[in-house]
Amino acid sequence: MNPTSDPTAAPFGTVFCEYMSTARSSENGYVYGGEVEPYGDISFSPAAHVLHYGSALFEGMKAHRQEDGTLAIFRLDDHVRRMQRSSISMRLPAPDFELLRTMIIDTVEANSNEVPEPPGSLYIRPALVGTEPNIGAAATPSSSALLFIVNCPVGDYFKGGVRPLTLLLEENIPRTTPQFGMVKAGANYAMALGPTLDAMAATPGIDQLLFATDGGISETGAANFFVLDDDRLVTRSLDSSFLHGVTRASIIELASDLGYVVEERSIQATELQEWALRGEAFLAGTAAVISPVGTILAEGESIQFGDGLPGANTMKLRDALVQIQNGKADDIHHWLTNVAG
Repeated sequence: MNPTSDPTAAPFGTVFCEYMSTARSSENGYVYGGEVEPYGDISFSPAAHVLHYGSALFEGMKAHRQEDGTLAIFRLDDHVRRMQRSSISMRLPAPDFELLRTMIIDTVEANSNEVPEPPGSLYIRPALVGTEPNIGAAATPSSSALLFIVNCPVGDYFKGGVRPLTLLLEENIPRTTPQFGMVKAGANYAMALGPTLDAMAATPGIDQLLFATDGGISETGAANFFVLDDDRLVTRSLDSSFLHGVTRASIIELASDLGYVVEERSIQATELQEWALRGEAFLAGTAAVISPVGTILAEGESIQFGDGLPGANTMKLRDALVQIQNGKADDIHHWLTNVAG
């Protein structure tokens, strides 16, 4: 499926691997025959619940080529559990843990010859959509669903690789639907898209919006937000309004391992200038990994963190995370699941 000799040079998520897997729900759970299939179009009724009432959710994780040439998925079980929780929140039939885990592994193993060498990786996208053909079901959940998994060989999420990002603070528009902000629901990303595109058009050069409804910073459209200095790492405490990132959780554990004091609390927009004078900021997510923030634009003010370049503490954490993902450091937290490849 690769249209280029170097798929990591293509825009993130636009090159797809040769195989995928699918399972449709039944009264006895999802039916998966244990075999992957060629990547291709899927079909469901034009009256499918997802097309009219947005019953769609997904996950995102990565498989990494290891130092010894083997292949491993990073924090597979945590992503599977989060997808199960998401499906319950969205009132879709929840896939069985072992079935979903097996489908992910089967798909990755089938596409193992397309996994790029580091710093590239294989992005894994399981998705779940409501398929019941009923356009009168606006207040009713879909009784049937389609689960499918596709893979993409990828490079860096942001154009230009690891570079300092410019964010624009947004204090009025919320990032997510409050009832399920912690779910990887398609509706949340659609909600952030319009404001982000409008902001990019009005303020050329920004990379993302940083949502801070009522002054409390939550996240960007696709990543969690952190500030840090030589001693402390601070990120917003978990609530239902934003995504409970698996990369976020990994960074918190790594920072503690490295001797940082970790604070999970509200971060007010009014704190940014102080942090910029003495500390650093970065975004974190499966796709973005750890991406340094150089500048935040807020109410006509340009807040530059340090010299505007990637900070030493940010890169220290990034290197620690990437080395575990690529098998160059000991996996003391048992985050890697080895698969055939």
